[in-house]
Amino acid sequence: MNKEQVSGKIDQAVGKAKQSVGEAVGNEKLANKGLIDQTKGAVKETWGDAKAAVQQIHESHKEAAAEKADHTRNKVSQSIEETKEQVKDKIEGFKERHKA
Repeated sequence: MNKEQVSGKIDQAVGKAKQSVGEAVGNEKLANKGLIDQTKGAVKETWGDAKAAVQQIHESHKEAAAEKADHTRNKVSQSIEETKEQVKDKIEGFKERHKA
């Protein structure tokens, strides 16, 4: 949970309390302020949710890229080994054909 999510939840809780108190004592200004605080808190929390989602996607892409790079390195390494063996075989064949 990031700071926007936490701050948003706190603002919503404080706003709900203000609204309840305002309604209980008949203070419309306080009740309205509480509703505004709840709205601001919901926006902050939603912004925090969006940031968390972006971070999660970023990490997922980083992991996928690392896995792909590892796979590619393994394929290249295997190809090098196969090529090396093929060249050795050709050299041995050449030596056999040209023995004195």
